[in-house]
Amino acid sequence: MQLSDFDYELPSELIAQFPLANRSSSRLLVVTHADSSSKAIYTNSYFKDITSLLKKGDLLIFNDTQVIPARVYGSKASGGKIELLVERILDEKHILCQIRASKAPQTDSILLLGPAKHPIAAKVVSRQMHEAGSHSDQEPSPFYLVAFPESAFDTLQKIGDLPLPPYIKHQANEKDLLRYQTVYAKHPGAVAAPTAGLHFDTDLLAELTAQGVEMAHITLHVGSGTFTPVRSENLTEHRMHHEKYSIPPQTRAAIDRAIAQKRRIICVGTTSLRAVESAVTMGDNGDTNLFITPGYPFQVADALITNFHLPKSTLLMLVSAFSQPSIIKQAYQHAIQHQYRFFSYGDAMFLERAKGLA
Repeated sequence: MQLSDFDYELPSELIAQFPLANRSSSRLLVVTHADSSSKAIYTNSYFKDITSLLKKGDLLIFNDTQVIPARVYGSKASGGKIELLVERILDEKHILCQIRASKAPQTDSILLLGPAKHPIAAKVVSRQMHEAGSHSDQEPSPFYLVAFPESAFDTLQKIGDLPLPPYIKHQANEKDLLRYQTVYAKHPGAVAAPTAGLHFDTDLLAELTAQGVEMAHITLHVGSGTFTPVRSENLTEHRMHHEKYSIPPQTRAAIDRAIAQKRRIICVGTTSLRAVESAVTMGDNGDTNLFITPGYPFQVADALITNFHLPKSTLLMLVSAFSQPSIIKQAYQHAIQHQYRFFSYGDAMFLERAKGLA
């Protein structure tokens, strides 16, 4: 398949700019397969009614990463304004980041970050070429290794802003600090939220637990590369960004039990799906650049809860692989026709894995 196979036109007014008042009030498009795997049934529902789709013994897998305040403003020592977007915290004092500036900063230069009256002086250690955030598949964009004088995590907590996606046009506010984070977020490190999980509130989780639905967690730190557009029409030329993941022993045991007992495994979000599929060949801890496109032989998940994704994105390719490209195309047209809300703060889908996929 080609890149153009994953394009669609979306009215801009359907891009959700703000979250709804209640997490579980989002709409839910339920996509189930008919007798033929090339046909599907599309049912309009609400996320709170997902309790009717899940049953005792189902295993839900959540991504418990926590979004860090990864956007930092400041200036070069020369006075030029800069903006940093952290890709990941590497160790106690070092980050890998993109830097937006009128002129690229030089190695060993000083960056003055945070409030102008009391800035924190960070140092550009080196300039690196990195696959995440590439502007083309032949020429990855430069990333910078930057050293903070003190703890990178603590520094970001002091001076960083929440890194809302580029299609959300307002500055992050107090409500975003709460709502662009899942209620079960635990391990800091992501620069974008695992958005399918944003629909779950504590009451809904408690109701599912009482219903006998089993829950387990993985951690995959979502990187800025998740927003990188695919530039090459030939998908085999695209270099996928890396994201660090971990599957704890208790989750591995839960997955193995569910498989052995032929119980359904439902991944909450594409990040959870990428983690459990990556673990099949890479083990339970790694740095994955798994690129899932139609034809991929899924090994773990039976169903997927996911938001609506950007045109020509690797995430749209993933859900097309999990269901069927024609079914996803129809689902997106159905969602547009019925005025669903798209992207991070938007509505969700419940997808069954296509019949015949291993």
